[in-house]
Amino acid sequence: MPVQDRPKLPASIWALGFVSLFMDISSEMIHALLPVFLVTVLGASTVTVGIVEGVGEAVASISKLFSGWLSDRFRKRKLFTVIGYGLGALSKPLFALAPSASWILFARVSDRLGKGIRGAPRDALVGDLAPAGLRGAAYGLRQSLDTVGAFAGPLLAMALMALSANDFRLVFWVAVVPGLIAVAILVAGVREPARSAVPDTPRAPIRRRELATLGGLFWVVVTVGAVLTLARFSEAFLILRAEGQGLPLALVPAVLIVMNLVYAASAYPMGALSDKVPRLVILAAGFVVLIVADIVLAIAPNPWVVMLGVGLWGLHMGMTQGLLAALIADHAPAALRGTAFGLFHLVTGIALLAASIIAGALWAWLGPAATFIGGAVFSALGLAGALVLLRTQKPKPVC
Repeated sequence: MPVQDRPKLPASIWALGFVSLFMDISSEMIHALLPVFLVTVLGASTVTVGIVEGVGEAVASISKLFSGWLSDRFRKRKLFTVIGYGLGALSKPLFALAPSASWILFARVSDRLGKGIRGAPRDALVGDLAPAGLRGAAYGLRQSLDTVGAFAGPLLAMALMALSANDFRLVFWVAVVPGLIAVAILVAGVREPARSAVPDTPRAPIRRRELATLGGLFWVVVTVGAVLTLARFSEAFLILRAEGQGLPLALVPAVLIVMNLVYAASAYPMGALSDKVPRLVILAAGFVVLIVADIVLAIAPNPWVVMLGVGLWGLHMGMTQGLLAALIADHAPAALRGTAFGLFHLVTGIALLAASIIAGALWAWLGPAATFIGGAVFSALGLAGALVLLRTQKPKPVC
């Protein structure tokens, strides 16, 4: 096919990528410092950190179910995406004002509620916009730009911490600005494609008929995603691990910088590769990388080795997160794509709540190494499941 005739990714997918970029700058400026802020400034325990992270993500995942269904019901994916990003931007000042861990919990839940409202409609919108044969590339591009923001945010936070003598609250206030920029790009730069009416649009978020319509392969992907989530708990524990091994306070955001730099560099190539080779092969390799990352983090004697484990963690994210989204889009009917993403995020959110609480408890009772050994065990279980699925399904390359 001549170069000029090859399909290209639409401008709206690029715009959604930049929306994710700026919102992640905003969110990760806060997230990069939040675990240490909770423990060192507000006096919270690692169990509390796990609860804050897990509850926030669980709320996000539950809301994704309903927002995904609503975007199918009313065929207004952009509307719910705007509402979600708007709530995320408006929640940022709450972190700067927080006097206690309970206030942080409320702020985190508000922020993650916004993420939940926008997540499934946005992911379904990417699937609606992506040209045939470029779905993996579309999700990989959005994930890469999202992750550029996810390392730019901690980098900016680190600079502000150095310039302000570790003023956490100043960093949290500055984080409001890129969040507002993200909403502006979304409103002005994304156009939702026209979609024909679908007579079988569901009347409730979860109906037995619609669950059956999703098919067995969809539920297999959901199960694999849930096990992967159990294995990878919140990145807050990566931050605490580095700080506990001697990383200076002002340099703590470097953990997310390293992780997201590798994540951003790998997500698009892996997404594009998954359009040419079976996605499950790359997904299984991602489990292997996560096992190695957990082992490195468990035995790390200093911050430098912690950073090696963090880099491997970012590589596994690049190899798995966009692919899981593409697999959901592959196996869900177009009319139920928003609902399918909502169900996927619901299940994985519940898994993340459990994983974060387990990780915090293992840390408090048995020490940091136990947290990462537990993650390696779950990763091994997920790898076994992915290999069985790969052998039985024998997936073909997606064209």
